Amino acid sequence: MALEVQGSKRPYIGRFAPSPTGPLHDGSLLAAMASFLDARAHHGKWLLRIEDIDTPRVVPGADQIIMTQLRALDMHWDEPPTWQSRHLDRYQAAFDELLAENLVYGCACTRQELPWGAYPGTCRKGLPAGRQARAWRFKVPPGMERFDDRWQGPQEQNVASEVGDFIVRRADGLWAYQMVVVVDDGAQGITDIVRGEDLLDSTARQRVLARHLHIDYPRVMHIPVLMDDDGRKLSKQNHAEPLDIAHPMHTLNQAWQALGFPPVAASDLGSFWSTAKLQWAQRFSVS
Repeated sequence: MALEVQGSKRPYIGRFAPSPTGPLHDGSLLAAMASFLDARAHHGKWLLRIEDIDTPRVVPGADQIIMTQLRALDMHWDEPPTWQSRHLDRYQAAFDELLAENLVYGCACTRQELPWGAYPGTCRKGLPAGRQARAWRFKVPPGMERFDDRWQGPQEQNVASEVGDFIVRRADGLWAYQMVVVVDDGAQGITDIVRGEDLLDSTARQRVLARHLHIDYPRVMHIPVLMDDDGRKLSKQNHAEPLDIAHPMHTLNQAWQALGFPPVAASDLGSFWSTAKLQWAQRFSVS
C-alpha cells in the first residue's frame, strides 16, 4: 500500500520526466535514480513522462532508447508512459482558463529588447502601437513564495520582482516548460517531484501558476547535479556520453555514490535496489 504524503491524504505518486533529446547520461541517471528510490521507499507509484513538447530539440527514437536504458537498469514504471505531445488539448484548456480570468497577456517583446533580469512588464497593460503579440505571459502576483525542499531546505523567492511575468506560450507557438510541467503534474496526480537542483529556481513560479490553475503543487526534492571537467552541468548539450548499460552495477553504484551514499556490495540488480531503497528510506526518514 502506498504511503500517504505527509500532510495529505493522497498516496504517493512520483515521476521521471526526461526530454528525448538523446540517450540518458550519468547526470540524468541521478534524477531517475533518486525519483525511483523515493517512490519505492514510499511504496508509491513511479511514472515515466516523455517531455517532448520542445519539438525542435526532439531526437527521433530517443524516447525508445531512454526506455531501453531504464529497463536495462531494472527501473520499471508503474503505468504506461505518457508523451507531452499527445496532450496539447490539456495545455490549451489550462491556457483558456487563465485567459478567461485575465491572468495571461500577449507580449511583443523580443529577447534583444529586454534588459537582463526580471521581465519589466512592458506589455502588461497592452501591446505597444503597431506591435503584435509574439508570446504569452502569466501575470505574476506580488508577494514572497515560500516552500520547503526535502534536500535543500527552506526556500523563498519573490517571483514578481526576481522573475517577472513569465512566458507560458512561446513566440514559436509551442507551450513553455513552466506551463506544461505544472499542468501535467496536476493531471497525473503527482504528489512528489524529485529532480536536479538546476530546476530549483523554477519551483516558485510553478507553485504560483499551479495555485491559479487550482492545482495542488507537489512536494519537492532537488538533488545535486553532476558537473563536467569544465564545471558545467553534465548534459547532452555538452556532449555527455550515454549511460554504460553493459555494466549496470558499476553504472548504478557511480550514481549512488554521487548522491552521497556508500557503494552497494550487491551481486545483482535486485539486491542493489533493495539495499539502496532501505538506505534511502533511512536517510529521509521514510517509515
